[in-house]
Amino acid sequence: MQQLCDEGDLLPTELAVQAPTSQVDFTTVRVEKGQQLKAAATRFFAGSAQERLAEFWRFCDNTFWLDDYALFMACKENFHGVPWHRWPKDLAQRKPETIDKYLAELGALIGEQKYLQWQFSRQWQAVKGYANNKGVRIIGDAPIFVAHDSADVWCNQHLFMLDATGKPTLIAGVPPDYFSKTGQLWGNPLYRWDRLQADGYGWWLARLRNDFALYDLVRIDHFRGFEAFWEVPAGQKTAIRGRWVQGPGADFFIAARTNLGELPIIAEDLGVITPAVEQLRDSCGFPGMNILQFAFDSGADNVYLPHNHRHNSVVYTGTHDNNTTRGWFNHLSVEQQHRVCDYLRCSAEDLVWEMIRAAQASVAHMAILPLQDLLELDTDARMNCPGVASGNWGWRYLTKGLTEALASRLHHLAQLYDRLPH
Repeated sequence: MQQLCDEGDLLPTELAVQAPTSQVDFTTVRVEKGQQLKAAATRFFAGSAQERLAEFWRFCDNTFWLDDYALFMACKENFHGVPWHRWPKDLAQRKPETIDKYLAELGALIGEQKYLQWQFSRQWQAVKGYANNKGVRIIGDAPIFVAHDSADVWCNQHLFMLDATGKPTLIAGVPPDYFSKTGQLWGNPLYRWDRLQADGYGWWLARLRNDFALYDLVRIDHFRGFEAFWEVPAGQKTAIRGRWVQGPGADFFIAARTNLGELPIIAEDLGVITPAVEQLRDSCGFPGMNILQFAFDSGADNVYLPHNHRHNSVVYTGTHDNNTTRGWFNHLSVEQQHRVCDYLRCSAEDLVWEMIRAAQASVAHMAILPLQDLLELDTDARMNCPGVASGNWGWRYLTKGLTEALASRLHHLAQLYDRLPH
């Protein structure tokens, strides 16, 4: 068995002190870093050595999505962030002569965008190489849908449910569920799967090939959408008035395996999961997900309870969309708290680490533990709140919180339950 940890860890009584944390002011970071990166790009193009320029052009020549993305971002800057469907009509519709015109006019901005992506690629591959050399594998996330205001949609409008002006006609979401009584209205344009299939799923295969180069494993968010997806007419205020529509199913993954080989994929199979979704997941051999915070709202047959886990799965105490385990427990009713503590045979004080122990002891092939849980943090360290547009993804830990005691405690459990690398 293996253990992948979202960030860090600890022995029973040695971590009474919570690690300090911080919040990121992304607005300030974006402005200040943006200015510095623009200056760096200017310096690079003004007088770099031939060897560095050659490395840059190799990256440009070998990155299939870069030309479209760089032009898209340059146009976004030129039009002050206006969505692409509100650009001049001929540009929005990608008329060849208009594309050529903007390629010429926005050459400097396009160059900046390519430089930024090159620098990110260099730095990311250095980080990934360092991690891999230390025996750490990286899991990336691939949302099934993409944003409407993106290079993906602008450059491939025929593959999405859009009207003649480029606006979505049908959008993605999910029906009412654990997270929301009115469902979640994501707003992403839906795919024209018939056209994707006719093209051999070329756009999707290129996307996966790129993801596999970036990460060691890829978690496909909303995997169930490949079996059937929730279709909502554009203009609806909630996701309630939608319907399930058949997705591409196994045909897509057969094409992917034929073209890409083995698929290092984790299937995010949460939400409204039917036997057909489970059959698709299992026929592909993908591990699904077990979330311990979802395990205690019904009886002993709850699939998320550790005694019901399957080996080919990944167990989490909670994901980025959940509250922290301490925050989750504190918001339960007294009756629910008693049920959790009875199952785990622990006190409320020890609850978080007994959840971590239950994840480690599970027969699931992989266990993933959010750092917020390893540090026993409360709701204010929550990463994301589904359906809430702002205030997410700002939490960060401080390195002094990653203590030897934390590492020792996690190592102890990993050794106890055979999750150390072999």
